[in-house]
Amino acid sequence: MIKEGDKIPAVTLKQMTASGPTDVPLADYCAGRKVVLFAVPGAFTPTCSESHVPSYIDNAKALRDKGVDAVACVSTGDFFVMNAWGKSLGTGDDVDMLADGNGEFTQAAGMTLDLSALGLGERSQRYAMILDDGVVTHLAVETDPGSATVSAAEAVLEKI
Repeated sequence: MIKEGDKIPAVTLKQMTASGPTDVPLADYCAGRKVVLFAVPGAFTPTCSESHVPSYIDNAKALRDKGVDAVACVSTGDFFVMNAWGKSLGTGDDVDMLADGNGEFTQAAGMTLDLSALGLGERSQRYAMILDDGVVTHLAVETDPGSATVSAAEAVLEKI
């Protein structure tokens, strides 16, 4: 599992933009910037939609005021779903909705969560990390995937 002091895995995610699906190499995305990256088990799921992502929308200004250059939400859903979910939540420019459709980043970070028993397949654990120039300076992983406490924006703000 990825840990504090590790470099972010050099994996490319996808983001829907006005010009269509766009590659987002994580190493480039994080280079020279302070990034808060948080991951969720699934788009349009209750905890993710009702509290986790909204915590980052509500605290976007506070995060920027503390020097955060970008906030990214990662899920193992595809870029179409991540785009639609972001629009439905009103993430706008506050949260970049990044798709890990093949689970490559989730696997490389050691953050896979097997929810096959619930019919949901392999997903990402719920967590948040602070990255300085691509290096993990803080990592908080939820012990209960249905809870968003240590990975919520309010908890991350205390660690910046």
